Amino acid sequence: MIVSNHIKKTFLGNEVLSDITFHINEGEIFGLLGPSGSGKTTLIKILTGQLKPSSGQAMVLGDFPENLMWHKRREIGIMMDEFGLYERLSCYENLNVFAKLYNISRHEIIHTLELVGLAPFKKQSAYKLSKGMKSRLRLARTFLTNPKVMFLDEPTSGLDPATMEEIHAMILERKKLGSTIFLTTHNMSEAQNLCDNIALLNKGHIIETGVPREVCRKYNRLKQISIHLTDGRDIVLPSTPESATEIYEFISQGLLETIHSSEPNLETVFLELTGEKLNV
Repeated sequence: MIVSNHIKKTFLGNEVLSDITFHINEGEIFGLLGPSGSGKTTLIKILTGQLKPSSGQAMVLGDFPENLMWHKRREIGIMMDEFGLYERLSCYENLNVFAKLYNISRHEIIHTLELVGLAPFKKQSAYKLSKGMKSRLRLARTFLTNPKVMFLDEPTSGLDPATMEEIHAMILERKKLGSTIFLTTHNMSEAQNLCDNIALLNKGHIIETGVPREVCRKYNRLKQISIHLTDGRDIVLPSTPESATEIYEFISQGLLETIHSSEPNLETVFLELTGEKLNV
């Protein structure tokens, strides 16, 4: 559904993206993780035909983004923070401007507002909405054409945990309906909760790819088991067959309260690979 083949992008001699290669299968949520300034938004603009790569090729829905016919463009939804809302228009009017381009009915506008929980605020001007509600309205615009492919650029940036969880649920629902989703984020827990596959991007280079859990296991250098007992003790054991007997004893005595393996999270992996924190 989405292919990036050795994409490179330079601005005024400065290389922003270097040899970016991956493919995204139908119905998959793919996460591109990296700090601000790592090239995530530039790559989305290339994949959606807003920018041309300096070299390499992008393919979406089987064609070059800049060559997609009108009916194919309808099958692509884009949510980017810089795609501003019409602040003086109501929620309904904001969607209606977009809907007229694709001959979408009033019924579909109302239905989409219901999907994102904004139907009660359909007459509310966009400038009166909270940050979370504006994110919902941007999502509504993305959902409006029932796209096969969605590009979501930092969809939960700056939102409170409750609103973030609600937006995650909406994204997962779109996946259930068959959408392929390209997601950029610097939130590693978001990527681990949502994504089937991820790529870590740093200074324009992809430094690691794979299934989130498998990437974390790959960098499990310690191979330890951390145990917390009901009497308050914390014990760390090597992840070896010999530790099984000791763990069994704790269980049989009713002492085991929690047990965890030592694999790192994505932020720790990113820090190990780059020396920089992901959440910046």
